[in-house]
Amino acid sequence: MRAIAESFFAALREAGISGVPERFAVAARHQEIPAETLAEIDGFIRVFDRVTSRSAWAKAVVAGAPAIARHESSEVCFFSAWDFHLQPQGWQLIEFNDNGSGFLFAALVNRAFYEVGGLAERDAVEAPPSFADFSERVTAMVEREAREFFGERPPGCFLILDDAESLERGRFFDELVLLRSLLERRGFESAIASPQELRGDGSRLLAAGRTVSFVVNRSTDFFWEAEGFAPLRAAWQQGVVYAAPNPFTYATRSDKRLLELLSRPDRDEELGIRPEERALLSAHVPETWRVCADNVDALVRRKDDLVFKPAHGFAARGLLPSSQVGRSRLRRLLATGHEYVAQRWTPKCRLALDDAQQGELWADLRVWAYRGERFLLSGRASLRSDGIELRPPGGWLATYRAP
Repeated sequence: MRAIAESFFAALREAGISGVPERFAVAARHQEIPAETLAEIDGFIRVFDRVTSRSAWAKAVVAGAPAIARHESSEVCFFSAWDFHLQPQGWQLIEFNDNGSGFLFAALVNRAFYEVGGLAERDAVEAPPSFADFSERVTAMVEREAREFFGERPPGCFLILDDAESLERGRFFDELVLLRSLLERRGFESAIASPQELRGDGSRLLAAGRTVSFVVNRSTDFFWEAEGFAPLRAAWQQGVVYAAPNPFTYATRSDKRLLELLSRPDRDEELGIRPEERALLSAHVPETWRVCADNVDALVRRKDDLVFKPAHGFAARGLLPSSQVGRSRLRRLLATGHEYVAQRWTPKCRLALDDAQQGELWADLRVWAYRGERFLLSGRASLRSDGIELRPPGGWLATYRAP
């Protein structure tokens, strides 16, 4: 197994992921997802898309969002990701992300482990696409989004936007470089910049003096509240620039507070959720509550069955396991403006290590889909059962459809 791991890590470094596995952890293992399970998940994703794109849903959920999120837009993010926990008795959606990191890295991980781990020789799993083929699919999705929005491929720069801190030392900077490279090979003028580098002249969005027409947004300032976003806010609201994800897509799809509406039937009539959709949503979205002054006591009493997440968190930052939750802490968080949701805890599946390493990891499943069609599987193997701790021997996990 050690020889396979060394070859696997070397292949990933050669492909453009630096710091494997010390800085960017990748597990030298894989997981196989039954075809029947994936077919069920595919159906669930289509229902999720239908529900969250209805006008009744959008009208209701943006009512309490910042004003910019009430600017309705038509963009569809091409790197949307659904995170699931799988158990023998079934699967559950944990959250949805419309700006999930790692889709290019995941494609590289899947292909590299397939080749060096002996899976190709055994026909054990469905063969993942080569990275060249996957890149063609990604650029085709970008091309479609551009034409859907502008009616043609627009002139101007296709900008990959991320926060300055992430561009300086983020673990996914290499992925942004890969994305820029494959866009340039398809003939898109492309660049990477932070919000602080943007300028506007009243009719155009500019980056380094170049007109920007298309923004691939990786920022975690989900409502573009920082002052540096002012040029993007103006250009997007004027309709002169495509940006995905954006405050509207975040407010209608990714905000973790939406899990309460998806998991429970309290407002189905107002939201336009149909009975058959409700049955599927309630079966696969763990019960979730927005933490508020009225329910703190009740949630704390059953905290051992719950996990507490920041409503606008990402990458498991701010996640509170039950051992760290109490009435005083929740009330302090509410008093200081920190919004949290409490979600019924759902275990991950166990992934045994080999005899040399011993022990076990806890794995999840990430499904990437675009316009209702799944195009990539991924996973993460954590050292913790109640959170995400990605360091060796855990890390990003090669994931395949079982035949």
